[in-house]
Amino acid sequence: MKFGISTFVTDQGVTPTVLGPAVEERGFDSLFIAEHTHIPVERRTPYPFGGEMPEKYYRTLDPFVALTAAAVVTERLLLGTGITLVVQRDPIITAKEVASLDLVSGGRAIFGVGVGWLREEIENHGTDPAVRGRLVNERLRAIRELWTKEKAEFHGEFVDFDPVYSWPKPVQRPHPPIYVGGGEAAFPRIAELGDAWIANVMPPEELRRRMERLHGMAHRDVTVTMAYTPADPELLEGFRKVGVDRVLLNLETMPERESLAQLDRFSAVTARFR
Repeated sequence: MKFGISTFVTDQGVTPTVLGPAVEERGFDSLFIAEHTHIPVERRTPYPFGGEMPEKYYRTLDPFVALTAAAVVTERLLLGTGITLVVQRDPIITAKEVASLDLVSGGRAIFGVGVGWLREEIENHGTDPAVRGRLVNERLRAIRELWTKEKAEFHGEFVDFDPVYSWPKPVQRPHPPIYVGGGEAAFPRIAELGDAWIANVMPPEELRRRMERLHGMAHRDVTVTMAYTPADPELLEGFRKVGVDRVLLNLETMPERESLAQLDRFSAVTARFR
């Protein structure tokens, strides 16, 4: 089982140029960072984890800028979005951003995607939240065309363009892996378009049952990455036993000194699993 870090990179926490090397030096294989373009002041949508929404949601850096900054000061670290809100993004621009990150990093990009949960944020991008699942699927199909075809074109319900040239192409072939976040509603998307499932933390036995359902739907093994996971040895051992491929430990957004100290504690916990 591999270990990485998932976090919110903001203007108040450790910078990506410090965080990236620190994560790599401690033996973690990946860094996944969150995205929110903005947070509406007035919201009907409740924060899904209860209570008040933490300030880090308001202050996230653009994930592709932050990951590029981490890329140029690391050598092996995988650089993932956890997750890209595809529902809020133009697919042609997003295809170029992911391919550019893959190029400047030497083929280390992971495209983590999801449909989003904050309806007012989605609406501010001109999208009806009721159709966000169909929209995300179509944009992902269009992005794959842009990555893999010299003359790409797409004609769908939401995305429509005649043949275009779009460069650079990703270094990874056929394209960077697509990790799909979400619950069981995301399983059809994973089966058609995904290379891995980014799962939220749950009891290992429940995860095992869901993994079986996912594999049955996809008709293939799909690797599982657990996002924003506490550094609980018992929980980590449970995930190892049910066949989780990677655990992303939850690094809270903190200044540099506190962040490095937390990474040291994470490294001590995970040493027994390596």
